Amino acid sequence: MLPHKHLILGIVLAAVIFLAYPSIGIINFLIIIFSSVLVDIDHYFYYVHKKKKINPLKAYKWYTTHRKKCLSLSKEQKAQVHFGTYFLHGIEILILLFLLGFFVSDIFYFILIGFTFHLLSDLFSEIVYFNEFNKISVIYAYLKSRGLTFIDDL
Repeated sequence: MLPHKHLILGIVLAAVIFLAYPSIGIINFLIIIFSSVLVDIDHYFYYVHKKKKINPLKAYKWYTTHRKKCLSLSKEQKAQVHFGTYFLHGIEILILLFLLGFFVSDIFYFILIGFTFHLLSDLFSEIVYFNEFNKISVIYAYLKSRGLTFIDDL
């Protein structure tokens, strides 16, 4: 899912939570919004690692090009292609955020809400558009990607 859609959905989620529980305050309201979008920073880090470039606009263009390329592939072709492994996109980070919330600070629970919503949105998008289900676990995505062709190599 593209960042602007995550932003819109994050604002809606945070607004619903804020209206139901105004005691969360503006700061936690904003944390939910920002964390529902900024979790995608791992896509940028992946781009930097893969391409050895740091321009965020080129990274965005690289991803939108890959998305268009992927959408043009058949179901069988998509099953043979790897799009990247993103370390913030999986149950592992959600467990870590929960533990940080429990042991360190409640702020991590609000980050957890944003991350969880983001990942659920991505999972829905993955299933509908790409016929995939990778972003449930970083470990699963990594293991599944071994032996597949990277999207750049098509």
